[in-house]
Amino acid sequence: MSKKAEVTCSFIGLGLIGGSIAKALRQAYPEMILKAYDKDRNGLSLARKDGVISETYEALTDSFFDCDYLFLCAPVSENDQFLGQIRQSLHVDTILTDVGSVKQTTHAAIEKAGLSSVFIGGHPMAGSEKTGYQNASERLLENAYYILTPTQESPVTAIQGLQTLISSIGAIPLIMDYHTHDYVTAAVSHLPHIISAGLVNLVHDSDSAEGVMKMIAAGGFKDITRISSSSPVMWQSICMTNTENILTLLTSYIESLQKVKAELENKDAQKLYDLFDHAKNYRDGFSNEGRGPIKKTNVIFVDIPDVPGSIAQTAAILADHDLSIKNIGIMHSREFQQGALKIEFYDEQTANDAVRVLKDNGYQIFA
Repeated sequence: MSKKAEVTCSFIGLGLIGGSIAKALRQAYPEMILKAYDKDRNGLSLARKDGVISETYEALTDSFFDCDYLFLCAPVSENDQFLGQIRQSLHVDTILTDVGSVKQTTHAAIEKAGLSSVFIGGHPMAGSEKTGYQNASERLLENAYYILTPTQESPVTAIQGLQTLISSIGAIPLIMDYHTHDYVTAAVSHLPHIISAGLVNLVHDSDSAEGVMKMIAAGGFKDITRISSSSPVMWQSICMTNTENILTLLTSYIESLQKVKAELENKDAQKLYDLFDHAKNYRDGFSNEGRGPIKKTNVIFVDIPDVPGSIAQTAAILADHDLSIKNIGIMHSREFQQGALKIEFYDEQTANDAVRVLKDNGYQIFA
């Protein structure tokens, strides 16, 4: 796609995802016309002030619908209310897409509204525990998989055009049937969130009055349950809309836990070893190329001596190389990690640069 001014994108909803897409488009296409409608007037005002959005709207007018791409970025439960007006007002050559994490209900609503010929479902596999335009970032979608779920009526040229647009903002487009999409995301995103919430609540319910479990959970347990800090409202909605797929996989997971329980009761050492060995081998084969639905943290662990000034010296070395730190702290519980100092960075490139710089200065790094 050439970087030309006449390409126009409109957004219904300009929160974390819509705002991040808009910011990435503005960075890639400085002259692109970007329009936005959102109930959050403060977010719209900030986007206009940032120079990200060209035109803001308090109502869905004919001018708003004059665009090449219309992104539905409101919550899934709210998107449906716009379909009637979209059906009446959408220009003949406009492509309609969305960013929802569950596709079957959306595709059903699109078909009912008679919009299948202009719709290509979309799901950027990226996110954050934070919400709103104020937390949007043009880097949020970099190297993230962006799944596209065309309908049977979606024109091939339209699919190719949207793929090109998505690639231009640094994301990795994948074409997938929407039924497959919902099953896959139930396995790699939705069920893990349920498991994480269950683990956190188990520790809460099992803890002593002194909160010993909560205190020592600040290490590896906190990391593996990080996704439990996500929005309860969003995950309630996902569970209510992708219920069948989640139940299918949850049933299989419960059966696997029952199997492990039996192996523990029987003290079957070989089967327990096989459990962990198979999981390790499979996980070690995961690709590092693209980001999935559970946001990757850019964290390194540094071996430092327990002497005054060690943290400040490490931070100063990174600052001298213009490497910004998002969070830094001593690990008091290290059963899952090596290295006493945990440092989190804003992006993967900065983390990689930090590893190189610290190694050059004689530090031992565990990334």
